[in-house]
Amino acid sequence: MRRTRTTARLAAATPAIAVLIAGAGVAMQAPAAPAAPARGRPVLQTFALAESGMRLVSARSATAPRTAELARRDTAPFSLLGVTWADPRSAPRGAIEVRARRLGTGTWSSWRLLETDNPDASAGGPGVRGSSDPLWVGPSDGVQARVIAAGNAELPADMRVDLINPDAPETSDPDAPEANDPDAPEMAPAAVTKRADRDGRGTGRRAEPAAEAPVVLPVRPVPRLVTRAGWGADEAIVEDPPEYTGAVHIVFVHHTASGNGYDCTESASIVRGIERFHVKSKGWNDIGYNFLVDRCGRIFEGRGGGVHRSVLGAHTLGFNANASAVAVIGDYRSTSIPAAARASVAQLSAYKLGAWSNPPLGKVGLVSGGSDRFPAGRTALLNRISAHRDTGRTECPGDALYAQLPAIRAAAGAAPAALRYRGVNGATAYGGRYYTRGAAGPAWDLSTPTRMMDRFEVWVDGRLSAAAPSGHRQAAVRLEPGAHKVTVRAVHLSGKIATAATEVVVDPTAPEFSETPLVALREGTVGATVPVRVGWAATDTSGLKSVRVRGADTANLSGGTRQYPATARLGDPVTWAVTATDRAGNSASRSVTRTPVLLTEAEATRTGTWRTVRDQGYLGGEALAGSAVGASLAWTFTGSSAAVVASRTAASGRVRIYVDEEFQGIVDLRSGRTGNGQAVWTRSWRGGGTHTVRVQAEGSTGRPSVVLDGLAYLR
Repeated sequence: MRRTRTTARLAAATPAIAVLIAGAGVAMQAPAAPAAPARGRPVLQTFALAESGMRLVSARSATAPRTAELARRDTAPFSLLGVTWADPRSAPRGAIEVRARRLGTGTWSSWRLLETDNPDASAGGPGVRGSSDPLWVGPSDGVQARVIAAGNAELPADMRVDLINPDAPETSDPDAPEANDPDAPEMAPAAVTKRADRDGRGTGRRAEPAAEAPVVLPVRPVPRLVTRAGWGADEAIVEDPPEYTGAVHIVFVHHTASGNGYDCTESASIVRGIERFHVKSKGWNDIGYNFLVDRCGRIFEGRGGGVHRSVLGAHTLGFNANASAVAVIGDYRSTSIPAAARASVAQLSAYKLGAWSNPPLGKVGLVSGGSDRFPAGRTALLNRISAHRDTGRTECPGDALYAQLPAIRAAAGAAPAALRYRGVNGATAYGGRYYTRGAAGPAWDLSTPTRMMDRFEVWVDGRLSAAAPSGHRQAAVRLEPGAHKVTVRAVHLSGKIATAATEVVVDPTAPEFSETPLVALREGTVGATVPVRVGWAATDTSGLKSVRVRGADTANLSGGTRQYPATARLGDPVTWAVTATDRAGNSASRSVTRTPVLLTEAEATRTGTWRTVRDQGYLGGEALAGSAVGASLAWTFTGSSAAVVASRTAASGRVRIYVDEEFQGIVDLRSGRTGNGQAVWTRSWRGGGTHTVRVQAEGSTGRPSVVLDGLAYLR
């Protein structure tokens, strides 16, 4: 990968305010007026530091620390600064501190230490320079620097301070996005899919033949992020195309050490400044990190080449190949990263490692290309999610963030948590099963955030039947009749899987009635209405869920009910319809029409002695009373059900019942509670027909009297 940039090229790009520092003194040139910024690109100011004229501020002895200071300087506006030097493999033996003057206020910041313990991660080469980490100071127009050297230690040659203004005037193109706009375009999975298809690299998942996998799996989701176009990358300064390596075996976590005093609306500006610093100051071809994350959890695409591909970055000396890197914007030596940033780092790690089936909670042995901890050729056993300091002698990513890596690994490598069935759309739950007529929509839920999920799959009897993207919580399947095991598989970005299963019974057949519903008279009070009972016999292979009866009134009943007591008005024909619905939702109906009719005692054929009795409690105000043994009343009718209507009292005797001259039994009319117009005996025939019912007084000892009020029947 070409990373070369020459000082001459930098000087040609922007006028320099030359301040030369090295060895033992400081020599300052008069400040040059800053040139007008190139529209649409961050502006770089370079303060060159050379050996002549270093101004010694303090020196107690030959071995005591010495401080050399650069006086305050007025500058063109800038927001990010850093110090670079010629040899990328060296670092100053001492401390470099800077401070800046806030733009428009004249207020100078306190001295801030630049992190310089990070030898350059590049492979070296002409124009590649060593550097501190860049520092975000916000909009400023003045700078001061000092070097606190250890004893007689020599400072690296060709040191310079670079000031970057990432918010130079934008291009006049009205369609260009604002680089620091938090609503700038973000990468959509569809866009990445097209790129993957076009260049043929994809995400590493091998496509199966259509015959083996008829269900198309959703595209592996790309984390929601701000693209290079979204944050305003200067593609014109990237001269060489990206390079690619093999599978991503490890993710390195960094911090930018650029300070925490920023607002998240400034994050895009910081990323632009880091890009400019990496390319124009350090001499790299592009920004070194593959991704950056701000403290609000917003993800930024770093080095170009495709977030879904294994892009060779410049981030971790000796271990850039087969790796990806995410840098959290800020300084986390003593401050932990917020939960939102932690979640984004975990998501990116799971996304990059899981695409190549590498477990985020695992370890990997990598052969070093050469670092200050692992000489070239040595194998380092590392966590799949490691810190920069695990391979180099650096504080990066800071003690506080380093302490958070176990939690980040746990989140990145976790299996989907608390996966459960929420139900099956189009199906009814009963007894731990779901019943449907054919179409089924398994619905589920889980506690793992959507951003950590790859996809969901629905398996029917061990075969993949449907799949859904990470944001979905249901799918649709078509099932054949019978019982099926339907399993939901939740696939984490890490590749780990959780399952939840249930049984779904498919029943496309409606319930069956073995015969027409039977409407029969029942015992009870007869008046303007008569008591009836509607009965039915319906069956279904999956069981009945409910029954609805409609006639003189309407009732909704459970599936196990087989009869319903009701009343019907005398003389009015009633159609009784019974609808049975099974657990799958299939329904069937059968109906029958019946008319209640009353034959009074006056219409009966009499034998023996009877007398008329009158009372408002009797039907029509009259009834017949008899006490002689063998006295009888008989009614002939054509119908399907009959009921003898009589009175019950404490003194009432017993009667014998005959149907078509066949003895049916004895009915005792005695009751502690007086009741007139009572249906005291009933009989029904499914086919109907003409019948004669005869009622005979038994002449019971001590209570021979009975009162008969007529015969009710259904026509």
